[in-house]
Amino acid sequence: MKKILKKVLVILLLIPFFSFSQTAEELDFVAPFSDGVAAIKKANSWGFINDKGAIVINFRNDLVLTQFGDSNYPIFKNNRCLISEKKDGITYFGYIDKTGETVITPKFLNASNFKNNEAIALELIKNELGENEILGKNIVYYRYFNVTIDSDGNIKNYLNPKGVNIVLDKKYLRKPPKITSKKIYDNIYAVLNENKKWTIVTTNN
Repeated sequence: MKKILKKVLVILLLIPFFSFSQTAEELDFVAPFSDGVAAIKKANSWGFINDKGAIVINFRNDLVLTQFGDSNYPIFKNNRCLISEKKDGITYFGYIDKTGETVITPKFLNASNFKNNEAIALELIKNELGENEILGKNIVYYRYFNVTIDSDGNIKNYLNPKGVNIVLDKKYLRKPPKITSKKIYDNIYAVLNENKKWTIVTTNN
């Protein structure tokens, strides 16, 4: 009996020195590493592995793909990865961190990957004009704005203060509106206006 107890004790002492990891097998695609992790695909789902080869974000269907040459895959930048969620047939965009937790709730009509802790997104604003007495309903309209956000989702700058009117209905909004702004230098952005001409906007970052 004492010999058995000794063997059990030795095994228990050795367990902490052995490591167990989840193995990623039968993958359909493996992306290059970015921000310390690499995207992996199985069937129609994507996950992420770390630099030890262990799966750190399990396979899921809400990760947004970015095009790189002939390939499309999700990517982390500044510890943020784009996700999407459909509400009433409309697609909204947000972000997760490397634990897989949602850190910016999907609420933007479109959004870019982060770069230098900043991203460009389309902020949706709802405006109420008043009540229609005949129908007994509030009259509302929607506009969206090109904005810059920080890694917590806080809006830093409005790049097109006039905004763009939009019909928030899945019949008319079958795909996300395009982001029409781009950063060209530290605090300088180029914004495409309704006349398809570029306007230079300087912010006070």
